[in-house]
Amino acid sequence: MTTPAGDPIPLPVEVMLARQVEHIPAADQLPGGCAYEPKFDGYRLIILTGPVRLQTRSGRIVTEIFPEVAGAAARLPGGSVLDGELVLWRDGKVDFAALQRRALSAADSQEMRLPTNVALFDLLAYEGTDWRDRPYEERRSGLTALLAPIGPPLQVTPVTTDPQEAADWYRNMHAVGIEGLVVKGLAQPYRPGRREWLKLRHAEPREAMAIGFTGPRARPDALVLDLGEGPVVSAPLTQPVLGQIARILAREPAAGAALSGVAMAYTPLLEPLPVEVRQGTTRYTRTVVTRLRPDL
Repeated sequence: MTTPAGDPIPLPVEVMLARQVEHIPAADQLPGGCAYEPKFDGYRLIILTGPVRLQTRSGRIVTEIFPEVAGAAARLPGGSVLDGELVLWRDGKVDFAALQRRALSAADSQEMRLPTNVALFDLLAYEGTDWRDRPYEERRSGLTALLAPIGPPLQVTPVTTDPQEAADWYRNMHAVGIEGLVVKGLAQPYRPGRREWLKLRHAEPREAMAIGFTGPRARPDALVLDLGEGPVVSAPLTQPVLGQIARILAREPAAGAALSGVAMAYTPLLEPLPVEVRQGTTRYTRTVVTRLRPDL
């Protein structure tokens, strides 16, 4: 996709990132003092206006998949760029599995009726002017003013500068699907690709690439993963992941191959598939595929 002449930031927009920490940062740990935000469990989403485009972290344009978000974004001034997290609330909590079903479903499916929201946390550009060099505090103020007349599905992410309140969020919000906290310096500029924010998760997942599967195509037993250290066979797939994989495999022809270093054969995927895994070490190490990550 080409970038319209009025875009202040070229496509694809590269996002700022966070590095993992083990404890809630002190109030003065980042430049200008710390701002603490809840970390939602969804898809990173960039909103560009004039015309409206919705971009995932990987650069994929998904405007047509989330028309309710695009419709609300059309009320924003042209030449604006906003950063946030696309989430789906269901039964009082964030439901990432439902969001995945929505993203992978056909346009006329029942899942498309599940409404999404965007928890927005940064203003990268406004009316054609790039704001990324401005401090977070100023960008946040501009974002709040910009979204005030809009309302759902575009909402400002909650924020606090009180470490104790942040600790309460971390402890109490996990039950409604909040992954943890993201911590930002009030004086920090927005640095694309830099891990200068901090994040504290209840459990740290790991990204991997699925390169194949074992078992029958209609109901695979496990995925073969590339973790950067050679192929690894995952633990048996859970029912939600199994269903998603089966739907993908139904559309992909593939040929069998021998898995080097493991005494079994696997069927390679036509294209590697991003997934999220968790690894636990007890007597044996098990790599559990927790979800697909088509947004990556």
